[in-house]
Amino acid sequence: MECRKNHNCRKTAEDGRLCIFRETLFIWDLFYRESEARLQAKKLNEIAQKSRTPDITDEYVYKDVIIQGQVQRVYAKLHATKHWHYFSLLPALVAILLCWLIREPLMSLGGGIVTGAMLLSHYDLSDQIFLTVMASKDTAGIFLLYLWLLGGLLGIWSRTGAPKAFAELMTKYIVRGPRSAKLVAWSLGVIFFQGGTISTVLAGTTVSPIADKERVSHEELSFIVDSTASPIAAIIPLNAWPAYIQSFIFVAGVPWLATESDRIAFFMKSVPWSFYCIFAVLGTFLLSIDKAPFLGKRLRAAIKRSRETGQLNEPGASPLSAPELKTSTVPAGYTPSVWDFFIPLFAIIGIAVSTYITMGSPQVRWAFGVALLLAMGMAFIRGMSVKQVIGGLENGFKGVVIGALVLLFAVTIGEVSKQAGGGIYLVELLGERLPYVLLPVILFMITIVMAFSTGTSWGTYAVALPLAMPLSYAVAMTQGLHNPEFFMLICFAAVMNGSIFGDQCSPISDTCVLSAMCTGADLMDHVRTQLPQASLAAGLAAVGWTMAVIFFA
Repeated sequence: MECRKNHNCRKTAEDGRLCIFRETLFIWDLFYRESEARLQAKKLNEIAQKSRTPDITDEYVYKDVIIQGQVQRVYAKLHATKHWHYFSLLPALVAILLCWLIREPLMSLGGGIVTGAMLLSHYDLSDQIFLTVMASKDTAGIFLLYLWLLGGLLGIWSRTGAPKAFAELMTKYIVRGPRSAKLVAWSLGVIFFQGGTISTVLAGTTVSPIADKERVSHEELSFIVDSTASPIAAIIPLNAWPAYIQSFIFVAGVPWLATESDRIAFFMKSVPWSFYCIFAVLGTFLLSIDKAPFLGKRLRAAIKRSRETGQLNEPGASPLSAPELKTSTVPAGYTPSVWDFFIPLFAIIGIAVSTYITMGSPQVRWAFGVALLLAMGMAFIRGMSVKQVIGGLENGFKGVVIGALVLLFAVTIGEVSKQAGGGIYLVELLGERLPYVLLPVILFMITIVMAFSTGTSWGTYAVALPLAMPLSYAVAMTQGLHNPEFFMLICFAAVMNGSIFGDQCSPISDTCVLSAMCTGADLMDHVRTQLPQASLAAGLAAVGWTMAVIFFA
């Protein structure tokens, strides 16, 4: 490969190699062979012992590594910055500690951001921190998808009454008793695979009246709704999740994480290894058809109570209610149609799947953009005015504003933690000492605690992934694993699933609260009745990851 005069000086995304502006042609391998690698760890340590800074701070090098049994050459840029030792973990630790104390994600993540900014001597938070993060392509893509496209589509669906029409269609032809009512609830959770608050609100509010008529306890229903919210989004990731999460998993020098497309493809490869999510969705399906192999004592009692007495909540319970979530915004004279729901949904699935097959990465923004245009166009054709459609868009945007702010803070603390060097510190501290077999389960347990404490899985990703991914790569390379990419897949899945488990079971999680609210359950009854089943799924997942690493890594 050659570099010619006037070629842009940048990292080429396709193969991870670096192009350096020069007046004449030169061959890459010759250039890299001449590199002295003065910034490698051993030489930097020698410089540090002499209490002086290195003469250079940037250097281009290559390294031959074994990937899946083959020698591959990885090109990288070494950049020397000050090492903060254990202080580099302060942004993440402050965010977690504040969540324990004040139980508010925005303030907690903001505290971590401020701590990291002070550590890095970035005192102008607006210009040096937030604007820098917001100006990146990754952050702009997240906001475009989550705030405008997804929020707009949900607003149009709410205005046209499409989800309600779909639920009514299913209940008219399917529901014949408690079992079929629960199966409809489970199916809605799967179909509304956008995850989190979106799934809980859509599935919970549409199925709740039907399930109440069939004497399905609110503990059962809230468990089904909660366990098919975030878990299904990780299993069917044709949504905003890959675009958001990929920004946290870049590791310098790792070829399969070099570009955004590579990282999204990596996310897709992790789906079969999302054991907790798979067991959670499978467990609620078995509960829906009354074939669950294990139920906790409280849930069994709730099922018996509701079937025999018709009491949907425990005596003395304080069920949450949310009338505003159940209020229809369909204009007078507009008749909801299932096609308002089906056609945009088919567009999302069709475009995401076809682009994944043809391009190697699902173009989710394309999919949601086309779906939004179709939903708006159908509303116009079927008689809705321009003002009413725009009003639906505005309501949709308003509904995701808080979520968008959490995303901004989460992305920002992830970037600050990366700049502070937390991942590098963990690599140096644990890379050669931690047995590789234990790492997935350790990451799983740590992220469970983090997500349970913060009440947010997406905030946990921003804190945990920039630390966990370089650590998993270092462990794989230093301990001579034959398949480092597979090992990183397992560790990534463990972080993803631990965050989802902790978020799902946390009483301060928005999805947990909304699951109880939209189904009319008592919040703590919901938490206590779902915890035994979720814990069993988590235990099985931990065993699965350990066995996978032993036999395949």
